[in-house]
Amino acid sequence: MDYACARSHQHDKNRVESARVRQMTMLVMLFFVALLPYALTAHLAVINPQDPVLHIGSSLTAVCTIGAELEITARSLYWTLNGRRLARNTYRVLSPTESSVTLHQLNGSLQRSGDNLVCHRSNGEVLAGSCLYVGLPPEEPLNLTCWSRNTKDLSCRWSPGGQGETFINTKYILKYKLKWYGKEKDCEDYTGQPYTCYVPRDLAIFTPYEVWVEASNQLGSSTSDVITLDILDVVTTDPPPDVLVSRVGDLEDQLSVRWGSPPALKDYLFQAKYQIRYRVEDSDEWKVIDDAGNQTSCRLAGLRAGTVYFVQVRCNPIGVYGSKKAGIWSDWSHSTAASTPGIDRSHIGSCDSKPSEHNSTLRKELKQFFGWMRKHSYGCTDVSIKLYDQWRVWLQKAQKTHDQVLQSGKS
Repeated sequence: MDYACARSHQHDKNRVESARVRQMTMLVMLFFVALLPYALTAHLAVINPQDPVLHIGSSLTAVCTIGAELEITARSLYWTLNGRRLARNTYRVLSPTESSVTLHQLNGSLQRSGDNLVCHRSNGEVLAGSCLYVGLPPEEPLNLTCWSRNTKDLSCRWSPGGQGETFINTKYILKYKLKWYGKEKDCEDYTGQPYTCYVPRDLAIFTPYEVWVEASNQLGSSTSDVITLDILDVVTTDPPPDVLVSRVGDLEDQLSVRWGSPPALKDYLFQAKYQIRYRVEDSDEWKVIDDAGNQTSCRLAGLRAGTVYFVQVRCNPIGVYGSKKAGIWSDWSHSTAASTPGIDRSHIGSCDSKPSEHNSTLRKELKQFFGWMRKHSYGCTDVSIKLYDQWRVWLQKAQKTHDQVLQSGKS
C-alpha cells in the first residue's frame, strides 16, 4: 500500500512538473514573439558609441547608422534625450544611412541608470538607443564613524566626499581587518540608511581593527582614511528599560523618575552614565539633565503645577572591560508621561477646620526643605537622609541666628 501511494504521489508530481515546463515554454515563446519586431529593427540600426561614460562638461557626437533594408534615409530621422526631442540644428546627415547628433557641455545624468539617447523614424518608431553616463569620479569618503551594540556587532557610517553627488552609480564598500593579522573582509549588509554598513557577527574584542571605505564608479575610485578602533571603545547599548515617572506625594513642582540598567550588558564590567530629558506636553523643546550619573533614579524639581510632562532616558556604557574611551550614547527611551499635582485651592477663603497642628508643621517643614534643596542641589536630586540632615543643621543655625537677633533687639 505504501508503494502504491508513493508511486501515485510520484505520478502526480511528474504531471505537475510537466505542466510547469509547458507553461514556461509558452511564456518564452510569447516573449520572443513580442520582441521580434524590435530585434529585427535593432539589427538594422545602431548608435555609436554605445553606452559611453563621460565627465560632466564633456561633448559627445553620436552616430545612428541604419540598414538599407529599412528603405528610409537618414534625413528623415530625429533624436531624443530622455524623451525630449533635440533641436534640429544639433543633427548632421553624414550619408544617406548615417545621422549624427552633437551635444555640448553635458550635465550630470538625470538618472543613475543612464540618460536615454534614442534615434527615431519620422513616425516616432524607435530605431536604436544608447545610454549616456555623465558624472564625476567619487572623492574620498569622509567622517567614517563606527559603533558596536553591546559588543556583538559593528555598524559604520560615512559621508560621500566633495559635493556628494556623482550622478552615476557609485559603489561604496566598507572594508575591515584585524590590525596586526587577519584577512581583509568586505562588509556585506548595506540595507540600512544610505552610506552605512552592518557587520552582524564574528568580531573579536581586545584586538584593534582597521576600517576604511572604498568608493568606485566608471570614472574612477578613491579610498577614505583608515581608522583604528577596538570594539570595546565604541560600545553603545539599548535605551534604558522600564522607565517609570510618578508624583512625589502632593508636591506640585516635582516628579520622580526611575529606570532599569541595560539588560544586554548585565554580565559586563562597565559603569553606566545616564542622561534625562523632559518637556511639557504642548512643547517640542526638551530640557536635558546631564548629571544623572550612574544612579537609576532622579527627582525632577522646579516643575509647573498641574502640568503633563514627557520624560526620556538614555545610557552611555563607559569603561566596558576597562576601556579608557568614552562610550557612545544609546537612543532615547520611548516617552513616558506623568502630570504634577494641581494646586489645591479648595480651602482658600473658607471656614473649614484646619488640619492638625502636627500635619501642618510637617508640611511646612517639607516645603522649606525642598525649597532649600533646589538652591543647594542641581539636576537630579537624590533625596537622602544625609541631605535631609544637612538641611536640619542649616535650619537650626538659621533659627539660632534669628533668636539671637530677636534677643539683641529686646535688650
